[in-house]
Amino acid sequence: MVLRCRSPKSPSWPGYGGRGIKVCDAWASDFAAFLRDMGSRPAGRYALDRIDNDGHYEPGNVRWATWEESNRNTSRNRFLTINGEQKTATEWAKIHGLSPATVFSRMDKGWPLEKVLSPTRKNQWA
Repeated sequence: MVLRCRSPKSPSWPGYGGRGIKVCDAWASDFAAFLRDMGSRPAGRYALDRIDNDGHYEPGNVRWATWEESNRNTSRNRFLTINGEQKTATEWAKIHGLSPATVFSRMDKGWPLEKVLSPTRKNQWA
């Protein structure tokens, strides 16, 4: 967290410190302060995740999230809103029995939303 936000030499710098993401001073200078605020990482596959992906690493904007939750909360995701419900394109693909690659390809071609999630010939009778 600190390295990717404060060191331009970090391979992750462009997506974090390079785009203005900071670590609050208390956490950056005192790991014990971080542990007091966040607690230890829960058992299992959890990652440190910023709730607001454009916000800083600071109390109130950081949580322990499952890998699945964390992967849904990245700046790379593409979102679709259907009937007022927003999900990632990958989540909608799964719901509609499509591969994410099919959905992304259709989106990139500019298909209307109702066709983006329509069945393919291969799975339309499944």
